[in-house]
Amino acid sequence: MKRTQIALADGRELIYFDERDDAVRDQPDRRDLPPPPPASQLRYDPLTDEWVAVAVHRQTRTFLPPADQCPLCPSRGERHSEIPAPDYDVVVFENRFPSLSQRVADEPAEITPFTPVRPGRGRCEVVCFTDDHNASFARLSPHRVRTVLDALADRTTALSALPGVEQVFPFENRGVEIGVTLHHPHGQIYAYPFVTPRTRTMLAAARRYADRTGGNLYADVLATERASGERVVTSNEHWTAYVPAAARWPFEVHVAPHRPVPDIPALNDAERDAFGPLYLDLLRRFDGLFDLPMPYIAAWHQAPVRIDRELGHLHLQLFSIRRAKDKLKYLAGSESGMGVFINDIAPERAAELLRAA
Repeated sequence: MKRTQIALADGRELIYFDERDDAVRDQPDRRDLPPPPPASQLRYDPLTDEWVAVAVHRQTRTFLPPADQCPLCPSRGERHSEIPAPDYDVVVFENRFPSLSQRVADEPAEITPFTPVRPGRGRCEVVCFTDDHNASFARLSPHRVRTVLDALADRTTALSALPGVEQVFPFENRGVEIGVTLHHPHGQIYAYPFVTPRTRTMLAAARRYADRTGGNLYADVLATERASGERVVTSNEHWTAYVPAAARWPFEVHVAPHRPVPDIPALNDAERDAFGPLYLDLLRRFDGLFDLPMPYIAAWHQAPVRIDRELGHLHLQLFSIRRAKDKLKYLAGSESGMGVFINDIAPERAAELLRAA
């Protein structure tokens, strides 16, 4: 893989990850762009012990443009996009409308005595999986998936080294039902200046289990699922994809390496090569469930940068809000108001349907 780093017209960083060593990426960004916005504002909620980002500049971000105006397609002729080159394999660049960034401005110390405020220091990046606007992750080759995984490893390492970053979260949103604002196949990476609430909850459970048993909670849950096989959808020598016994979503699968590792950079070559074929098979099963493109979120759970790394176990959580061909799972009162999920499909049945898809 060849790595080429350039600067866009407004100073943002862009990195090409090419599968050819002879790729030339010297095309300049010819657009006239305004300076990037300053960092968002983080406000602390004392009632939940959580931080909320207020990023008002995101209200003007690009929203579902037609294909001939897609900012993630290559630049060709007189049409200039976020990617200056006329073609590419995998590209990562700083988001033009970031929730978090290193461009920190002065902020007040607090909104109220109970609500401290701090800058939204961190980084948000966009990951383009292919230059084909009409493709999808499921249609990538295993070789391209390996390139994407190597790019995520590169970015996880780089973002983890930024001052103040505590957690790195790569993810993909797919489908207008999920809320995507661009159709082009892409993912994102958030580098947070705190450990996220979901991860803190999982780490607390893992810590209690380790104190009580000396074991790794996720590794032991994975071993139990592999031994049972009832909720396993597919597996190979290095990875298992299974529906959690307490799945929150109608169709939810965890894809986990058999060897406990804290993050993507810790995967070895064999594990990285084995991920693509299994994950592509899983995505095609998702699309085959109802014979239409499945909306989903693919969320990489990585250990925090500085704390409790021994408690983590890298895994990808893949889930969809579609519960039937013509029905979506909406987060209504119990889920949104109280955080108590009610699943309409038994996890064992979901696994059975995915195995048969």
